[in-house]
Amino acid sequence: MGNIKVTLSVDEKIYEKFKRYCEKRGLIISKQVELFMKRMVGENDGE
Repeated sequence: MGNIKVTLSVDEKIYEKFKRYCEKRGLIISKQVELFMKRMVGENDGE
């Protein structure tokens, strides 16, 4: 299945902190959000 683009509204301060967190660790923000969503719905990478 392909990817879709979504628009989210988040607290600016939280976003900036999370952006810095990801930058320091070489992470991609959208991938981290996707991983969070998968965990919330109980989906493993193989599903």
